[in-house]
Amino acid sequence: MKLFVGLGNPGENYSKNRHNIGFMIVDAIVNHYGGSAWKKKFQGLASEIILDKEKIIFLKPSTFMNLSGQAVSEASRFYKIQPSEICVFHDELDLPFLKLKTKIGGGHAGHNGLRSIQQHLGPDYFRVRVGIGHPGEKSQVASYVLNNFPKNSEADLSILLQSVSEGFPELIKGKQENFLNIINRNRHSKIKLSDTKKVATNHSSGNPVLDKNVDKKKSALERLIEKFR
Repeated sequence: MKLFVGLGNPGENYSKNRHNIGFMIVDAIVNHYGGSAWKKKFQGLASEIILDKEKIIFLKPSTFMNLSGQAVSEASRFYKIQPSEICVFHDELDLPFLKLKTKIGGGHAGHNGLRSIQQHLGPDYFRVRVGIGHPGEKSQVASYVLNNFPKNSEADLSILLQSVSEGFPELIKGKQENFLNIINRNRHSKIKLSDTKKVATNHSSGNPVLDKNVDKKKSALERLIEKFR
């Protein structure tokens, strides 16, 4: 695969929305591998990384979700990329929060971004479906996807973004099972590690004190995550 697309809506007001998980993921990957600065291109923002001597292109459409296909189609024509070489990261209502699944082809399941892409390119592109959960009622879906992730989910979201970035080389190779296994393994190990970083009690004063291991210099990825808080 050569073109990786994150779906979302442009602008600061939408940056932390559930609907923007695709943007968050490609931002994390580009940051993790030291990609080029995002530039206005193809009715969106484009970046590149070099991985194993191969150029990988990333795109965040700036058309708003419903017209995402315009940007993806323009980029694919410019680079002469076939739909089978395109991977789209998008939010998925029908999966539990932060559960990932991969898929090739199929319908758009009512997702307006996917619907737009299929209108321009057909259905035969690759997708990474990122679960955001379902509000329970169909009437609540529109407001649900345009609301931010809850504060108490930020740690899990941060771990997921880092895990997807670390597993990304397997996705490029088409090794989808390896990609998902790395994500699951990393998420479980990091969640277990984070559970050990509890607030300790200072017996002399009775005041809570933080584990010293927590107070470390923030990584570039952690600083990126804070943009979505």
